Amino acid sequence: MKKLFALLFSLFCMLSQGQMLQKDVTVRKVLKLMGTRFEITVVAPNEEIGYINIDLAVSEIERIEKIISSWDENSETSLINKNAGIKPVKVCPELFGLIERSMKISEITDGAFDITYASMDNIWKFDGSMTTLPTKEEIQKSIAKIGYQKIVLDAEKETVFLPEPGMRIAFGAIGKGYAADRAKELLVSKDVKGGIINASGDLTTWGTKATGEKWLVGIANPLSKDKVFSWLPIIESSVATSGNYEKFVTLNGKKYSHIIDPRTGYPTTGISSVSIFAKQAELCDALATAVFIMGRDVGLHMINQIDGVEAVVIDSDNKIHKTTGIMFEVNP
Repeated sequence: MKKLFALLFSLFCMLSQGQMLQKDVTVRKVLKLMGTRFEITVVAPNEEIGYINIDLAVSEIERIEKIISSWDENSETSLINKNAGIKPVKVCPELFGLIERSMKISEITDGAFDITYASMDNIWKFDGSMTTLPTKEEIQKSIAKIGYQKIVLDAEKETVFLPEPGMRIAFGAIGKGYAADRAKELLVSKDVKGGIINASGDLTTWGTKATGEKWLVGIANPLSKDKVFSWLPIIESSVATSGNYEKFVTLNGKKYSHIIDPRTGYPTTGISSVSIFAKQAELCDALATAVFIMGRDVGLHMINQIDGVEAVVIDSDNKIHKTTGIMFEVNP
């Protein structure tokens, strides 16, 4: 009897020790969502649970896409666009809130960020086919229907109305960040210890790596994407980067970014990349675009006035500029 007890006790100790030694693992999956590359990373007790949690995040992102996609003919956003100049459209509280917040960001950025940019005629081409600048008349005509101030919201009825035929809204400069935030919120509610939702450069984090180390984000060198100026730790935070590394056109010796100022109709110049750090990826996403359009000095001045938001700007001469709260050493 004593030998049996000793054997059982020994087995219990071995099992207990095994449980104590069990370590969390990092599970990662790359897939295409919202028409772009998403990389979802979670910390989990084992791979099976990790992939289950990733699938939850994917389902949430796909749900959001069905609401905000301007490419999906059945989405509420498409319904708003189809009824421009015709009638208001009742939408879900989630979409109404996103549009409200988008309009507030437009006010803060003096229209540099504007979801009605989708009303613009596509007169700029960044596929190598463009050889001359558009005329002033063409540019003025292309932006005639743009203007966040024109959007009519009825909070009581939860309706959205675009008053001019041909007006459109789209969430290309805020949607990925919003989806990343929502996926993160869902996983946190499921007690996922840590992870990263990376929506093609717009990313949000929580917790730590499986090793207990902080998540790191690199500030890339626009002249060589394989090189990093500096690594910054991000804790329970988000970052979004806008850059003109790949999509641009050079005319008369001048480089024009694919990011176009909705107020003027002209592409931005003078900046190679903008990285914004804040609590929410949605805000990072929108402000990265806005600062790119506003320009280095005006953009950094604005960010310095917003609590909890920081920025790193790399200009067209490959020089780094940053807000007062960013502290790092530049790698040679």
